[in-house]
Amino acid sequence: MKILSAELIASAPRVDRLPPSGLPEIAFLGRSNVGKSSLLNALARRRKLARTSSTPGKTRELVLFRIRTDRGDVGFVDLPGYGWAKVSRRERESWGRLAEGYLANRPELKLAIVLQDIRRSWSEDERLLLEWLATQGVPGRIVLTKTDKLKLGRRKERIRALSKEIGEGFGRPISTSSQKGEGLDLVWRTCFDHAFPRDPESEIGID
Repeated sequence: MKILSAELIASAPRVDRLPPSGLPEIAFLGRSNVGKSSLLNALARRRKLARTSSTPGKTRELVLFRIRTDRGDVGFVDLPGYGWAKVSRRERESWGRLAEGYLANRPELKLAIVLQDIRRSWSEDERLLLEWLATQGVPGRIVLTKTDKLKLGRRKERIRALSKEIGEGFGRPISTSSQKGEGLDLVWRTCFDHAFPRDPESEIGID
């Protein structure tokens, strides 16, 4: 699989202001400092496609990207983070409504990827989020980030522990490292399985 181009299409403060993309869309969501922008950049093979910041909570709108590949075009949607951002409670609640509005009402949505820092415990926020996605009928997959921050033995322990806490409803978590490129091919394969479900399964390698 080759990535031909990646570009920002639009950003919007509400789902009704986000223009139709005509693309199968994959939503990325997670805590404010989970490494979402870094993962998006790594998947798109672009260093500055999605904005990264040392300050959690930088994404405050729905941000839509078009990723052109030799297997078809897909839309990546960067949703506002939640949890640790240093903003007011009112602003956090507003971001939550924005994310829920997109996830519940966007016809183009094919898959929600929920990111989890491998070093952090699975929390009530994540549990409730998965329950909410299930009630909305939104397919979801868990992606573990920042695996390069742990040594191999500790990493395996955390994967086992998180897999047990998450349960079986959303499949086995995908372990990734944006810095080292680990797990990106499997994330892409999962995206294509949902974006183009009639396509035959094939092995994908990032060129």
